[in-house]
Amino acid sequence: MVSKSELLEAIAGKNRGLLATETDKIAILAAVAQLEDRNPNPRPLERSDLLEGNWRLLYTTSKGLLNLGRVPVWQLGQIYQCVRTSTSTIYNIAEVSGLPYLEGLVSVCARFEGVSERRVNVRFDRSIVGLQRLIGYQSPSDFIRQIEMGKKFSAFDVPIENREQKGWLDITYLDEDLRIGRGNEGSVFVLTKEL
Repeated sequence: MVSKSELLEAIAGKNRGLLATETDKIAILAAVAQLEDRNPNPRPLERSDLLEGNWRLLYTTSKGLLNLGRVPVWQLGQIYQCVRTSTSTIYNIAEVSGLPYLEGLVSVCARFEGVSERRVNVRFDRSIVGLQRLIGYQSPSDFIRQIEMGKKFSAFDVPIENREQKGWLDITYLDEDLRIGRGNEGSVFVLTKEL
């Protein structure tokens, strides 16, 4: 059986999946599946104390996220998924950099609803894309605080009104500092909690 530290070792240096070879991907997904089989919290939605917080992406198979790192002038920085259980809100935040002073931010705000003991339906509500300097971005927590206070940013800040912009996520592993999820498009996400 694979341990959590062995999974973390397998994904280290893979730049969230951008640098993973086909052999790496097979080994990582096998390690993920073995860890999921030993999920210490098989009813993760009952553990809002563990779900709550800012999670940093360590590895994914999501083409949408990985493609952010393939834009020629951009370099993908940290990617966060920030969960606020009291308001059933998720904030996806990707930091990008490129030319000096042109560090960017790609963010999507969503609402979630538990539909089983481990699955949430997600509906995307708002997209914010812009330069970190113009937005006043300092950290995920500060950015979220500004959103929750109703701030309209000087960036591409639009509501998402297309009802097709939704999906679901199964939380397949959850402990104090590691979360694994599987999305409706077949993507795997491995995240660590920022303390």
